[in-house]
Amino acid sequence: MKTLKDVKIGQIVKVVKLEGEGAIKRRIMDMGITKGVEIYVRKVAPFGDPIEVNLRGYELSLRKADAEMVIVE
Repeated sequence: MKTLKDVKIGQIVKVVKLEGEGAIKRRIMDMGITKGVEIYVRKVAPFGDPIEVNLRGYELSLRKADAEMVIVE
């Protein structure tokens, strides 16, 4: 299983599943990351944290820990 953290710059991926539970999963979903959404990885900071992505027409920065909970294909 590939997570959003493993995606290279410039790739477009589709969300398959969200891991985690409770408030953490809810926060990720509130940011617009839901099953079936396409995400374009725009930038990754030098040490991998944060990751800047485009989805649903806006830009979003995610921590590595949050990106690991997003399973993509």
